Amino acid sequence: MTARFNPRVLLFDMDGTLVDSTAVVERTWRDFAARHGLDAADILADSHGRRGGETVARHLPAGADVAAETARVDEQELRDLDGVVAIPGAAELLAGLPAGSWALVTSAGPELAARRMAAVGLPMPDVVVTGEDVRRGKPDPEGYLRAAAALGVPATEALIFEDAEAGIEAARAAGGRVVVVGSRTGPATSGLPRIADFTGVRADSAASGLTVELRAPADEEAARR
Repeated sequence: MTARFNPRVLLFDMDGTLVDSTAVVERTWRDFAARHGLDAADILADSHGRRGGETVARHLPAGADVAAETARVDEQELRDLDGVVAIPGAAELLAGLPAGSWALVTSAGPELAARRMAAVGLPMPDVVVTGEDVRRGKPDPEGYLRAAAALGVPATEALIFEDAEAGIEAARAAGGRVVVVGSRTGPATSGLPRIADFTGVRADSAASGLTVELRAPADEEAARR
């Protein structure tokens, strides 16, 4: 089974999409929850795809120092790269994309984005929009709109790869075609194409843009029969 798209550009989220940082994210928020007597499961349920400071502000007890705690969370994530790996097929896909045809749109800060991409051997594109570059984080579409504009196209001509509910909402609100990466489900994922990873994704370039094929592995096709 193959799905084909003809976007002008590709836009990628980072954590959970190009980089599997699940182990670090869970350690960070479990430590945060333990420090403040909070339920880690509640925090993890809505932290994916959002800026860390926004998650801190939503869950930190009244009267606590949001700025100081956000800085502590950020520092922990910067130091901890244990277990961070590339999503399968991501390196091969990105290596074949022409310069100026793709961008990274992440809720992480610029230093964290650079460290995680470097740690797993993935290149940084010319256009990177981080959580520090936008006034409103995901699920607001600002990041994806800014990235598409920086590449010289409207977001409606982008194919966007996302894994988290907040990011998918942002991508859909921007007007791009969205592909869900991974197994996370929710209202925003309804009706969208889905891939487990990038091993079945092929992108070819032409003067008019890109041709992207999402090919299901043989075992997935067999499971559908």
